[in-house]
Amino acid sequence: MAESNHSFSLHMEEKIYLGGKEHRIQTGCGSVSVIVYGDHDKPALITYPDLALNYMSCFQGLFFCPEAASLLLHNFCIYHISPPGHELGAASICSDNYVPSAEDLADQIVEVLNYFGLGAVMCMGVTAGAYILTLFAMKYRERVVGLILVSPLCKAPSWTEWFYNKVMSNLLHFYGMCGLLKECLLQRYFSKDVRGNVEVPESEIVQACRTLLDERKKTNVLRFLHAINQRPDITEGLPRLKCRTLIFVGDSSPFHSEALHMTSKLDRRFSALVEVQACGSMVTEEQPHAMLIPMEYFFMGYGLYRPSHFSDSPRSPLSPSCISPELLSPESMGLKLKPIKTRVSLEV
Repeated sequence: MAESNHSFSLHMEEKIYLGGKEHRIQTGCGSVSVIVYGDHDKPALITYPDLALNYMSCFQGLFFCPEAASLLLHNFCIYHISPPGHELGAASICSDNYVPSAEDLADQIVEVLNYFGLGAVMCMGVTAGAYILTLFAMKYRERVVGLILVSPLCKAPSWTEWFYNKVMSNLLHFYGMCGLLKECLLQRYFSKDVRGNVEVPESEIVQACRTLLDERKKTNVLRFLHAINQRPDITEGLPRLKCRTLIFVGDSSPFHSEALHMTSKLDRRFSALVEVQACGSMVTEEQPHAMLIPMEYFFMGYGLYRPSHFSDSPRSPLSPSCISPELLSPESMGLKLKPIKTRVSLEV
């Protein structure tokens, strides 16, 4: 907990979200909501969702997967950070308020970590959230021990993405969270297999996401969209990123090529790519089981294991021990387990 003379204020909410508690923290660029799950004495894992999403619509599938939940909650205390105004039940942010940039949002994470007294953390982000966390890791290297990035971004928007984002901005401005805008967002998140068509109904995860999008306030989404559409290219800094990085991307994701580009720029000694077949951008929701084995071997490099493998205290430190090549071999990372395809770069 924060010291009494801390410069931030914390409003403890009475709401309990499936065992987690919401904290609202005032930062230099506005209030941010953080849902905390688990034992505060365990190593911290922070999450950051994609555009117009929060932890319920972006990470619930992963944490509802029993094997993945046991792996993550056994080893970590989870801090779900929502982009400003994206938390459940958020009111519209005043249009006169300063609109934070992507860099401001990365700096906001530091304020959150400092409030909770956290040192170096594990990070997990999806698309826009993955970009924010990568930028955070580049600016504050000593605060990040590892990155798990799902369909990440690292370049400035292409003309195609910039135009697509401008269309979404206009839809938001004039019509709010209308049907057409939701279709644009669902195409961003999911593969066409689960979005359905005339003959096949859309899947339950898409229906649930559509429902959760209904409560987003247009002003709040516009602010995050503006930050992401104005993001700078951070490719140059990627080779200097020394924390271990595990990247997942669906082969049907609009950002598939971006993830491959990012992987090619990372230090080969510390990075691995897992391509998930027949999946869109949001692997955490569409195919969370595909993340289990790669994450399990990734965490082994930190001395962290699934509960059945634990004979000692669950409060294992995130040590800087190296991941052995065997643990990052294609076989260990799940090449033989459909629908996973891996590309792993190892030091020669």
